[in-house]
Amino acid sequence: MGEWLYLVIGVAVLAVVVIVGLVTVGRRRPVPPVEAPDSQAPDTPGSDTLAPPRPVEAPEDPTHAVVEPLEPEAPTAVPTPVVEKPEGTASRLVRLRQRLSRSQGGLGRGLLAILSRDRLDDDAWEDIEDTLLTADIGVAPTQELVDGLRTRLRVEGDSVDVRAALREELVKLVDPTMDRTLKVSGADGAPGVVLVVGVNGAGKTTTVGKISRILVAQDRSVVLGAADTFRAAAVEQLATWGERVGVPVVRGPEGSDPASVAFEAVKQGVAEDVDTVLVDTAGRLQNKAGLMDELGKVKRVIEKQAPVTEVLLVLDATTGQNGMVQARVFSEVVDVTGIVLTKLDGSAKGGIVVAVQRELGVPVKLVGLGEGPDDLAPFDAGAFVDALLG
Repeated sequence: MGEWLYLVIGVAVLAVVVIVGLVTVGRRRPVPPVEAPDSQAPDTPGSDTLAPPRPVEAPEDPTHAVVEPLEPEAPTAVPTPVVEKPEGTASRLVRLRQRLSRSQGGLGRGLLAILSRDRLDDDAWEDIEDTLLTADIGVAPTQELVDGLRTRLRVEGDSVDVRAALREELVKLVDPTMDRTLKVSGADGAPGVVLVVGVNGAGKTTTVGKISRILVAQDRSVVLGAADTFRAAAVEQLATWGERVGVPVVRGPEGSDPASVAFEAVKQGVAEDVDTVLVDTAGRLQNKAGLMDELGKVKRVIEKQAPVTEVLLVLDATTGQNGMVQARVFSEVVDVTGIVLTKLDGSAKGGIVVAVQRELGVPVKLVGLGEGPDDLAPFDAGAFVDALLG
């Protein structure tokens, strides 16, 4: 019995020793390191080269996050208006003469066809008169031309050059002796002041813009006065013309006193020592006495700053004899010194040049033959007659 007891105790002790040994060995066994996954493919297939382990980034602490400042947006660039270089007078004249010749040659061809007949009887001369009257030359100038031609043909007989004779008589009617110079310079250092008048639709505002281009092409400094304050569109249109050639425009609120705007424009021209001030006025109907009186007021107010050197009446050449009525009324109010004939192409009748000069006793100084910005040129009597004759 005692032996069995010792045997059991010995077995128990041995079991305890074995268990303790196994636990101790398990604790000492090294744990193999965990390798980072391969972040890069090996250089060659089958290569054992491994990429270095990727560092573990610490999580961001939202309380200590670094906020990078936003870069300020660049200011939006405002496009600078492109200032145009207007066409010179010489090239403008050549182009307009060609266009005038194409549009006005019918009158000359009709006259030459009649004058080339074998026999010029009374019926032929009546046809010539009708042709001239249809071209809006007017009764008195027509009679002068017919009388002059009949006398030359009777005196010179068959030796006469019909075309040359007709040209000379037409040039006389147009009168090349008239002074067609634009008075755009003032005296004693004052700017020249050009007042542009006419009825609505004749093209006043456009004419003012085109004249400014002629002056800029001559290297003259210019100020524009937008005194047509009753039409916002006219003010904006003039501002656009000024912007295109770099010319300042003096304007006032819509419906303001036109005389005050004209006054301020001339005042600025005097202060800035510019060469010329061009003043656009509202289109006046010749049967509106109050509006016509207001136009006279504009001229009087301007002259408190500087004398008006030129008053240009803009007439639509297509209006024919109706334009004569307009011309007469305007000349009584503002003492017109020169005429601008617009739309002298297409259906226009060139004889209006002769008629309006006879009516007012003042010259046609500028003619417009199109919608282009440089389709305005000084009037030349000889070139105009040549265009009439084709």
